[in-house]
Amino acid sequence: MIRLMIVDDQHLVRSGLRMLCDSAPDLEVVGEAADGHEAVRMAARLAPDLILMDLRMPLLNGTAATERILRERPSTVVVVLTTFDDDDHLYPALAAGARGFLAKDVEPAQLLDAVRRAAAGDTPFSPRALRRLVEQAVAARDARAAAPESSAPDLTDREREVLTLVAEGLANAEIAARLHLGVTTVKTHLASLLAKTGCQNRVQLAVHAARNDLVDGPSVGMP
Repeated sequence: MIRLMIVDDQHLVRSGLRMLCDSAPDLEVVGEAADGHEAVRMAARLAPDLILMDLRMPLLNGTAATERILRERPSTVVVVLTTFDDDDHLYPALAAGARGFLAKDVEPAQLLDAVRRAAAGDTPFSPRALRRLVEQAVAARDARAAAPESSAPDLTDREREVLTLVAEGLANAEIAARLHLGVTTVKTHLASLLAKTGCQNRVQLAVHAARNDLVDGPSVGMP
């Protein structure tokens, strides 16, 4: 059971999210907060597994609340759910420690899937957010106009295939289907990629792929 907390300053949004999450047998909404200060206090008291965090809120915004919560409880997973999915909000939220970043126009089924994936250690991102991360990496690569980094790790052909599909935003099951592999095998390749590249998560892997000419540009779907 995933113990979930919802943080949003709009009561209607919180009610809708609670109704959606309560409909899933493996999710339990343990609390709701209407601002960042309340979120910090509630997270300390309830110790949720995962927090759906809005960014624009009174008193204390979601980015600052995320940083304070994770400072006290680093094992908590924070997934941003916001209307404002621009760079001014994306990068500060990631720097604060958010594991995922979703726009509020996400489909209900995709949101539930993202919650489960984030709780399992994945990093769900909306297509626009992941696209911008890859675009930034591609732009930096093109600006350097240089050969791939000499320190780039030696990857197997299969690892390169998996890395390219990660950069396209595919989930493990989708990669497995595309490459005709088992999901466990895909996870093994991902673990090897993380170890070889020094990346911490799938988003960093996507950026690594862009910087090393494994992707030509942003062509990503819902992670």
